[in-house]
Amino acid sequence: MEILRVFNNNVVLAKDDAGGQVILTGRGLGFQAKPGHPVDRSKVIRTFVPSDGRDPDHLAQMLADVPPEMIRAVVDAMKEAGLGERELNSTTLVLALSDHVNGAVQRLAKGIEVTYPLVGEVRNLYPQEYERGKALLSAINRRLGGLTLPQGEETALAMHLVNAGFSTGDLSYTYTMTGVIQQMLDIIESSYGVALDQSSVNVGRFITHLRYLFVRIHQHRQLNDEPEPVTAAIRESYPDALKCARTIAAVLELRLGTDVSEDEIAYLALHVARVTKGAAPARATEQTRPAGH
Repeated sequence: MEILRVFNNNVVLAKDDAGGQVILTGRGLGFQAKPGHPVDRSKVIRTFVPSDGRDPDHLAQMLADVPPEMIRAVVDAMKEAGLGERELNSTTLVLALSDHVNGAVQRLAKGIEVTYPLVGEVRNLYPQEYERGKALLSAINRRLGGLTLPQGEETALAMHLVNAGFSTGDLSYTYTMTGVIQQMLDIIESSYGVALDQSSVNVGRFITHLRYLFVRIHQHRQLNDEPEPVTAAIRESYPDALKCARTIAAVLELRLGTDVSEDEIAYLALHVARVTKGAAPARATEQTRPAGH
């Protein structure tokens, strides 16, 4: 391997044996090294492979700003919290979590408190990621040498886990997505006069559908060529749900600045029909709705 750029004594950008670019970390790896020098493989502790079109220089600079011990602590905490190989092998997720925890530790040392938005929405819309965020926070705190990150940080960690599933690299997009999903559910409840059970299977499927819809919108790959008999049957079978779906699409277009295809609207209508079937009237469940609403 050949060094392409030195960021500090511990982080370099290099060309691997296959000709691709990788980010390497290790104590003293970049000390007195120059572009064009061979990599001292004995000093390499961890290799990060940029993916999803990420700028390797930007990722390497992020790494250079985080102490190697922090990255190791976060990776070990990810393993203890039960995150899988996909997450552990995600360069962007490891870097995002390490950068966040490093910043949180610095804020804690300065006495700066941070309140994260959408706590209730994150807990209710992404229960799996929220629980993993809690486990991850506990595992991280056990490795901080006496420091304890406060409750609330699990929300931010959960959002990073959600974001990893979208490969956007931009957490603000995930926060926008979360707010919009909650708005979509509010529209359905208002249109039908019901209170949706967010722990139900159908609502869970709807949220998953919305999450993948966000991915398709972000990647400019909306559904446009679905079989016409299928989409026509949905439109004819669920006229009320279709009306609600068009309201949802209008809000999506306003919030995200993009049109929503007719095929996507048809499948939104199908999910609306499913989540409202058998839903209890709003007043009957008003006092038992999840916190955060």
